[in-house]
This record gives sequence, C-alpha cells and structure tokens, in this order.
Amino acid sequence: LYTAPDSCEGRCGEPYSREDECYCNAECERYHNCCEDYYRHCREEGFSSSRDAITDEDLLHISEQLYKADHNKARPTDIAINPQYQASPDETGDQEDRSPQPLYKYVNEELFAKPTYASFIKLLDNYQKATGREEDVTAEELREQDNFLKEVMKTELMKKLFAFLHKKNRYSSEQEFVADLKEMWFGLYSRGNGEQDSSGFEHVFSGEVKKGKVSGFHNWIRFYLLEKQGIINYFSHNFNGPWDTYPDVLGLQFSWDGFYKEVGSAFIGSSPEFEFGLYTLCFIARPGRACHLSLGGYNLSIQTYTWTKSTYGDGKKYIATAYVIS
Repeated sequence: LYTAPDSCEGRCGEPYSREDECYCNAECERYHNCCEDYYRHCREEGFSSSRDAITDEDLLHISEQLYKADHNKARPTDIAINPQYQASPDETGDQEDRSPQPLYKYVNEELFAKPTYASFIKLLDNYQKATGREEDVTAEELREQDNFLKEVMKTELMKKLFAFLHKKNRYSSEQEFVADLKEMWFGLYSRGNGEQDSSGFEHVFSGEVKKGKVSGFHNWIRFYLLEKQGIINYFSHNFNGPWDTYPDVLGLQFSWDGFYKEVGSAFIGSSPEFEFGLYTLCFIARPGRACHLSLGGYNLSIQTYTWTKSTYGDGKKYIATAYVIS
C-alpha cells in the first residue's frame, strides 16, 4: 500500500523530483536512474500502473478539496493567539523565553464539544510521555481509538480522502481503510529498548520526551489544553503562515514540563480530522519525502517518515512522524 522511496510500487509515471532516491517514469531508462524494481512494477497493469500513481497535481487538487471540506475548523472569532517574539533561525535553539504572555489569548471551548474534537481529546491522556516506558493499553482506550475513527469517518473530509485513495486502488473498502488507519496510527512499536512505548498518534498529536527533549508534539489543541494548565511555557515563534483565517500554521519554540522543543510546527485552528487526513494522505503518497500540497491557494509541504524497525500486516509500515515543514 505504501510508496517506499526506493521502490516503484505505486509510483509508475510519477513526475521527476530532486528529492527522490530513484525514479519510475519513462525518462529513467534514458538517464539510468530507475529504481531497481522499475521493470517489475511499471511494465504491468494493476496497482502500480500509471493511472494509479498519485501525481503532484493530484496532491494539489485533493488537498484543496480537503481544505474546503474542513467544516469543523475554528472560525476567526473562535481563537485569538498572541505570537509575540519571532525568533531568527540561529535563536531557535537558545531556550530563552522571549514571550512573556501565553500563546493563546482565547479559545472558544464550545469547539471541543464537537464529536471529532471530543473523541480526539479523550485520546490525549492515554500515553506516558517518556519513551522507554511500556504503554499499557486498556480496553477503554481501545474503545476510544475506535470511537475517534468512527467520528472522523462521518465527516465529508475523511469521506473525500477515502474516495480519492479508493479511486487510486489503495483500498477496496472503507472498512479496510479504517482498519489500516488504526494500525498505522495506533499500532505500538519501540523507540526505546524493545518496550512497546510509542505510536504514530502518540508522537505526532500527544508528544513524547526522548533524551531530554520534546519529540513530536504537533497539535494545537494539545498545546492549548496544557498551556491552560500551566504545563507548557511558550517561548517564541519562527514561522507564521500566510493564511488570514483558520487553519493557519505556526512554527514555535516552547518548554513542556521543563523539556524544550526547538521547532514545533503546528496547524492552528484546524479540526482533528483535517490534520489526521492530511498526514495520512502524505504518509501514503509520499512517505519519507516532502509532500507538496495547496491550502486556500497557498503552497504548503508536509514531511512524514516511516518507522523502519518493525512492520504490521503484510510488511506495512507504521507512521514514525508527520509534521508541517515550516
């Protein structure tokens, strides 16, 4: 199902990009830079045929569709942020608090009563933030995962994403898609010494602490809730996206319980299904590479990485991380 950077599976006819390790279009034969499995995958019909490739144009088009379908996003009046100090690239590692006020001046918490928000927030306290500690997943937590997936799949945004991936031959049914979402996002693997201590969802949305630093943690709702409790201290930002409505993008520096995050990019004001959907799209279409999208006419790129040390199912990869390139 996944497009490995060094394979042509699902990439036949994909346009040239300097970021690629090897190539899968007709030109690669002339330049002698085809992936090793080019002839096996790209000279036969099926999943890997050129009509199933997810092109750069496809990504720009589907991302605009998902952007328009984010009906649960915050309205401009729902959130007021106070970004304060903008750090230069050589200041982001200083660990200096240059912003005396919190980042969030106001959030309309009625947003959190919406089903996708409520089910998302229930997941956030299911994890131990330190890597190297085994995660004990209870029956209640498994139900919370299923409920979140059920709620996001009711949205137009996730239905559009499934329709796109179905058309591209990645999934034969919505049931198969949901089962795979559960594995790729919530399946446990080890970032430590063999303990089942991490998952894509924990890393990206809830955040982790590894080797004394904040790792992952790319979600505005999680940030707001912890800042409100006094557990997060906002230091500065290094990037503020061009959007004049939500979702926006911020690259930010902060301390979480005394642990520092040098650059933590996040969508601001997006619904949980918007982030979940965009990251899933990019993980399936461009794992390990920059995934170039368009939101409201502005370009934006998402970087994902696969977890390479363990797999599920028939050799499928877990999500290691996903974030907006700021």
